[in-house]
Amino acid sequence: MSFFIFLTVVQTIVAAGLVGVILMQRSEGGGLGIGGSPGGLMGARGAADFLTRTTRWLAILFVALSITLAAVAVETSGSSEISTTLDRTAAPAPADLLGGSPAPAGEPASADEPAQPDDPLAGVTE
Repeated sequence: MSFFIFLTVVQTIVAAGLVGVILMQRSEGGGLGIGGSPGGLMGARGAADFLTRTTRWLAILFVALSITLAAVAVETSGSSEISTTLDRTAAPAPADLLGGSPAPAGEPASADEPAQPDDPLAGVTE
């Protein structure tokens, strides 16, 4: 469980770093756009390349951590079996809001209405 918490903290730090790096980039791809020599690291082009590479590696790390966290969560949940059964038991009929008593299940409420089957999905067709 402590490994899961550790990975969650690392995931949060990577996500915050990714958001910060993305927000520092200019929408035209110019990077920070701060002064300096045009060919140097802190020139517009050098900063854009640095931020692009940083964004790429943080995104790769974020996806890898997400997959790892999902795998760890599946292992800690303990149940790998998928239940394919449906519980089709009907809830008891609510009391009639007009003051009458509800008809027993499977019997028509009056002579004009047909009987309803116990299974609510019995008459459904695709």
